[in-house]
Amino acid sequence: MLDLLLVLIFCFFGVLTGILTGLIPGFHVNNIALILLSFSPVLISTFGFLIEFGFSSNFILLLISIYIICTSISHTFLDCIPSTFLGAPDPDTALSVLPAHSLFVEGKGYEAVAFSAMGSFGAIVFCFCLLIPVRFVIGDPVFFYGTLKEIMFFVLLAIAILMIGTEKGKIEFNGRKGRYSSFLGMFFALFVFILSGVFGVIIFELVVDSPIGTSSPVLFPALAGLFGTSTLIHSFMTKPFIPDQHIEEIALDKKTKKSSILSVVTGSLGGILVSIIPGITSATGTVLALNARGESSKRQTIVTLSAVNTACAFFVVVMMFVILRARSGAALAVMDLISIDEWSGLFIPVNLFYFLIALVFAGSASYLFTLFFGKIFAKKFANVNYSMLVKLTILFVVIMVFLFTGFVGLFVLLVATLIGLLPVLWGVRRSHCMGVLLMPILLYFLMT
Repeated sequence: MLDLLLVLIFCFFGVLTGILTGLIPGFHVNNIALILLSFSPVLISTFGFLIEFGFSSNFILLLISIYIICTSISHTFLDCIPSTFLGAPDPDTALSVLPAHSLFVEGKGYEAVAFSAMGSFGAIVFCFCLLIPVRFVIGDPVFFYGTLKEIMFFVLLAIAILMIGTEKGKIEFNGRKGRYSSFLGMFFALFVFILSGVFGVIIFELVVDSPIGTSSPVLFPALAGLFGTSTLIHSFMTKPFIPDQHIEEIALDKKTKKSSILSVVTGSLGGILVSIIPGITSATGTVLALNARGESSKRQTIVTLSAVNTACAFFVVVMMFVILRARSGAALAVMDLISIDEWSGLFIPVNLFYFLIALVFAGSASYLFTLFFGKIFAKKFANVNYSMLVKLTILFVVIMVFLFTGFVGLFVLLVATLIGLLPVLWGVRRSHCMGVLLMPILLYFLMT
């Protein structure tokens, strides 16, 4: 019983750390994972007294790993709050900025947070139910892992074409919207996709250097500019009136429940794909899920995106034991800390069993914490000087970019912000900026 109590204690502190990383824009959970990995000898020494109670050093490393995993899960719940109230995204939640932040402008910020929490918790439940089926499909005897890698280029190419072909923005031609307006909308969408894609190919060759020694991927300033600072600048220029936020518990009717279940399912499946395929991120999984989901409301888009993010964090843990590969910084840290036994039979490995307990605990606790902090943010924002807050948020993002990526990151942020403003000015979907990820990934699969 003492081992289970220790697991729950480390789970709880992992959740608290995930709250911190989730609420601070740009402070990614991977940084925490790498810091903990560096300090693992110190942590082993700190908790060495547990050896006197019969626990091995390997179990202490397992507890540290559980702490990292719970941090990553909690982060996927709480990171919706800065996206909603500040318009400042985490790299994995960039596409959620527009629907969530727009609900906030309508006085429904808490509702956006509540739907996000529902999507994330729904993903935890759905992923747990799919645990055994996915194990047999991805691993022995189906081995879908290898097959999916071979066709991924064509899947992503089809998605890119679908994104551009379904653009509904209509551009004025000769001062009015005519029959060519739709074609112009698709043309500008294609231009934004290609421009951001070329930008992505270039920046992935750059090397960033953190002044404080905790470098973040170059993708952080890129997505912060494309979806964060560009959103904030546009918001500041338009000077929107922020009404009082309505804090009401969500009442789901039968239709909304069915729609939410569909959003959770498609989002979770997208997240599971991300946890399997190398070279893609949760942001790519959102593109897959949104196109599979089809037309939906702002709220269901939020549910889908949150499900992608949390399902990916969940199954990244499972895939460590199924395909023996790490698909996130947190998973890499865990695989460096403990030995991973392949899940080749029906029975779940002991370490994975502990992780599953941690995942369910962290998901349940994070759901409650997300609603709690969502209400606090909603109550306080009505009395806030929004223009000043936008300025401070932009300044904060710039500082975080500099601390994690240095001067190179600042230049990437500037260029990305300019590109991110283009779809706003032209009236096309900003999701086409995801070419920054899709084009490099398409080239990766084409050349491998």
